[in-house]
Amino acid sequence: MDPYKHRPSSAFDTPFWTTNSGAPVWNNDSSLTVGSRGPVLLEDYHLVEKLATFDRERIPERVVHARGASAKGFFEVTHDISQLTCADFLRAPGVQTPVIVRFSTVIHERGSPETLRDPRGFAVKFYTREGNFDLVGNNFPVFFVRDAMKFPDAIRAFKPNPKSHIQENWRILDFFSHLPESLHTFAFFYDDLGIPQDYRHMEGSSVHAYTLISKAGKVHYVKFHWKPTCGVKCLLEDEAIKVGGANHSHATKDLYDSIAAGNYPEWKLYIQTMDPDHEDRFDFDPLDLTKTWPEDILPLQPVGRLVLNKNIDNFFAENEQLAFNPAFVVPGIYYSDDKMLQTRIFAYSDTQRHRLGPNYMQLPVNAPKCPHHNNHQDGFMNFMHRDEEVNYFPSRYDPVRHAERFPIPSNILTGKRERRVIEKENNFKQPGERYRSWAPDRQERFIRRCVDALSDPRVSHEIRSIWISYWSQADKSLGQKIATRLNVRPSI
Repeated sequence: MDPYKHRPSSAFDTPFWTTNSGAPVWNNDSSLTVGSRGPVLLEDYHLVEKLATFDRERIPERVVHARGASAKGFFEVTHDISQLTCADFLRAPGVQTPVIVRFSTVIHERGSPETLRDPRGFAVKFYTREGNFDLVGNNFPVFFVRDAMKFPDAIRAFKPNPKSHIQENWRILDFFSHLPESLHTFAFFYDDLGIPQDYRHMEGSSVHAYTLISKAGKVHYVKFHWKPTCGVKCLLEDEAIKVGGANHSHATKDLYDSIAAGNYPEWKLYIQTMDPDHEDRFDFDPLDLTKTWPEDILPLQPVGRLVLNKNIDNFFAENEQLAFNPAFVVPGIYYSDDKMLQTRIFAYSDTQRHRLGPNYMQLPVNAPKCPHHNNHQDGFMNFMHRDEEVNYFPSRYDPVRHAERFPIPSNILTGKRERRVIEKENNFKQPGERYRSWAPDRQERFIRRCVDALSDPRVSHEIRSIWISYWSQADKSLGQKIATRLNVRPSI
């Protein structure tokens, strides 16, 4: 008789406890001891295995975006943009692609309250027929720094003081006083948008410009925008204190409960496109991620809808082990020369290999759902069963061939090696325009938050003056109002 003929279809179908090796466990309550009182015997392998596994249950949390929640669903094309891209998942209206989405806060730890003022991550993994496309963005359409050389410093400034482990305004304002490019993002950070009501009621943005490539090879710059169908809602400070005091996981609970109740969150996807030949027409660099593109000149074009209709099955497997990477693009979509995007192509995969191991892409939540083949071999936690004898290329014994060629941007790159800032910084125009677009009560709340941050007793007079100068260059009246409340004479 074949002893495996009637084996369980799953390792977890066995009706009794076993060790990891499958050995039966007849007592999962008591350690193996000398007599009833002990001492405990080291030969109790089941106890050692159980404790050793438990000791290793936690993996390193993300340095940023540690606090997050995920859900699954689909993306459906609603408008034809095949003239802009040859991406298969965007080929025609009605085409659906399975997705998993992770929302997150950026700065604070894995168990931190979801009501803290912070940017929010908005990351979408498309499981397309041509591989995974990871659209990794935020709820703000801009970022604090434009060069990844300053990214670790920016995050450390926002992180808690390494001595006290307390997040402090003086550290944030000190660092960014050296970087006026951050002003535009602070115009979002200190705005009402700084605390979304929950994940369902916030927008998402690619932040970066990518490129779309048509079948004929025509290239357009593109920015992606997610707009929630239920509208954008935010929490003011007193509301955030009340909500966070009642439940520090309110946004995770809202997302889970809404999907469980059949109230599926939905976003519309829009794009803005720009002909690279026209980039010099603007008074800013279109690839500068501290800038937005004017919608009156580059209007939003509808593309499709994102629907989240299924909760994840296991939080650890499909949230903590879920790994995104902006390097994951598909034919028809490519990177731009955005300095930060170029660096994230390396940094994201590097951090996932640190957190999850070199074979993190074998994990079910990260693996592509389309057929895939490569010769990556062995390594820590490699669980892929492979029985082929040829693990090199090329080989006359292996029929696997190159894929058909697809277009990528082919512009000629010229220039000398140098470390320098982009030519058209224009750091103050867009923050000022954004401030002037608000109603008076919203402007007042923004001023109050800026003043509260600058009132930190460890913020020096020099730093206060610099920030007043920055806000004055964005909008003269804004700088004057902040200066008056701080009893500081504006320099502009």
